[in-house]
Amino acid sequence: MHPNCAKLHFWGVRGSIPTLDRGMWRYGGNTPCLDLIAPDGTRFVLDCGTGLRTLGNQWANMEGDRPIQAHIFVTHYHWDHIQGIPFFRPFYMPQNDFRFYSFQSKYLGRDSLRQVLEAQLARPYFPVDLTLMPSGRQFSEIKGGDQFDINGTKVFTRWLNHPQGCLGYRFETSAGTIVYATDNEPGVPEMDENLRQLASGADILINDAQCSPEQLASSRKGWGHSSWLESVKLARECGVKNLVLFHHDPDSNDRVVDGYLYAARQEFANTWAATDGMGASLSESRADFHLRPSRLGQRRPVHFSATVSGQSREGARFQEYAVLKEMNLRGGYLWLSHLPQLQSQMDIRVECGTPEHPNCLVLRGSVVHCDVGQERDRVGVGVVFVDETETALPLD
Repeated sequence: MHPNCAKLHFWGVRGSIPTLDRGMWRYGGNTPCLDLIAPDGTRFVLDCGTGLRTLGNQWANMEGDRPIQAHIFVTHYHWDHIQGIPFFRPFYMPQNDFRFYSFQSKYLGRDSLRQVLEAQLARPYFPVDLTLMPSGRQFSEIKGGDQFDINGTKVFTRWLNHPQGCLGYRFETSAGTIVYATDNEPGVPEMDENLRQLASGADILINDAQCSPEQLASSRKGWGHSSWLESVKLARECGVKNLVLFHHDPDSNDRVVDGYLYAARQEFANTWAATDGMGASLSESRADFHLRPSRLGQRRPVHFSATVSGQSREGARFQEYAVLKEMNLRGGYLWLSHLPQLQSQMDIRVECGTPEHPNCLVLRGSVVHCDVGQERDRVGVGVVFVDETETALPLD
């Protein structure tokens, strides 16, 4: 890894309420939480939804008794952005120290974030109280338009258009710029300009895309969210290098999010759909994305001839003959001469009959992993099979 590298990890990407549904397992159901590690090692946490629990477990297991220090930025006080706080294991360890940042709510007054934390642990809402959280905690109230420096990372804040207020954040590191702008509805000129200022030239823009364009214009108008189409317009206008669709609706299953991603990539090729466990490494303003390990069971060796149709990382369509090398009920692994785009979908036509009784099986796979350089002139590609109840997206 490049020594001047920032690392971003998504622990929760769902909006409004956590979900647990068979049709949503690929993108995940935890509510918003990300962590960003700056090139100098400074840790930032972006929002405290239910994904915070998973992050806390990893940190606690990885660090043991070594102290953890982090700066925690909360965009706003709606439940889906704070509900992971009581379940963050590092808060229960005295050697750790955290500084929180958010705005003063007109509904809560001074020390708004401290009040939010204490209220979550108050009786009768939680079985233990604040005295059992011995970690160090400091609180800083910030507002839209602020600019400050944390160990060499420049932080910029702007107000976004969301009920009861919301802050967007821009983090400028020596490795590149990451913008976190969730929970914003376009249409208010002042707030739209705030968002453009945040997004300008960003290497990675994480933007709210909870609604469809049709919902945003009708039934969801005034809810404080955006769409994939508005996200694409923003990315193009502001010279963004990579766009991440974020804050998926709790009723949007994997098929729906696949559709948003497919449509967005027709307008802005470097678009990604956030998933629980997804990560990105940013160095010299170049971002490399990877998805969480998705093998849910041991794959069995197979040797099936297949015709594969897909999309390359450069956006070109390809078709080639290949061999499906490993397989289970959820996914498979095959070698290709083309390098497919991560999160693109491929049709895998497997010849499974006999010369006397020819037959084939067409599988739709979503690309979740690419091994480059494992074998000369070949790319090892891991796919997760799309549920058979899902409608295939067009290849043309």
